[in-house]
Amino acid sequence: MQKRKLGFAGPHVPIICLGGNVYGWTLSEAETFRQLDMALDAGLNFVDTADVYSRWVPGNKGGESETIIGKWFAKTGKRKDVILATKVGNEMGEGKAGLKRAYIRQAVEDSLRRLQTEYIDLYQAHKDDIETPLEETLGAFDELVKEGKVRYIGASNYSGARLSEALETSCKHNLASYISLQPHYNLVERQDYESDLLPVVKKYQLGVIPYFSLAAGFLTGKIAANRTRKRPSEERWCKST
Repeated sequence: MQKRKLGFAGPHVPIICLGGNVYGWTLSEAETFRQLDMALDAGLNFVDTADVYSRWVPGNKGGESETIIGKWFAKTGKRKDVILATKVGNEMGEGKAGLKRAYIRQAVEDSLRRLQTEYIDLYQAHKDDIETPLEETLGAFDELVKEGKVRYIGASNYSGARLSEALETSCKHNLASYISLQPHYNLVERQDYESDLLPVVKKYQLGVIPYFSLAAGFLTGKIAANRTRKRPSEERWCKST
């Protein structure tokens, strides 16, 4: 499978990323194992999940997707064959949310335990936390990178202005920088990304991993045309100072 570098300093990844939000939701553990096996056989070894997947399902608490992936790693021994991405920051209940240092430290240990791994290849801020200083969030991520628990960091659901501020904060304080962005973007819903985020992506040489890339199924053609569709919710750029 064709690969490309993820951002200015990230790993080489397949041009397609396998999303894991359905694991433990619409896809059973057995079917998830089968999908992961087939994906790796095809050369698709870039897998993205999040700690919150799939908390919205009745009876679930979050962590179901990570847990299933971890069981697959334990069964197959293929952890080193996978570029693993997960996320932190969305509401997990009992006050577990946001991007404060203490919570990131707790959340990463929970994710590592569920995933049955010692490191995460791409650890992403699932959404911006405007109540926490960017220096605190990026400082926590920087610690994890230095400890070897995280290889790279990325962002999701940031505005262009906040994303730019985060990148400049990393540069100013010599902290780990976001090397990728995971935005809501597809051929139908383009305006927010192209007008607000794309200029930042180009300026700072970020990799992009869109979610809802098929507009929640609309672009597959599975939704009848006469029905109203509901919208689905190697030089680094900064110089030493």
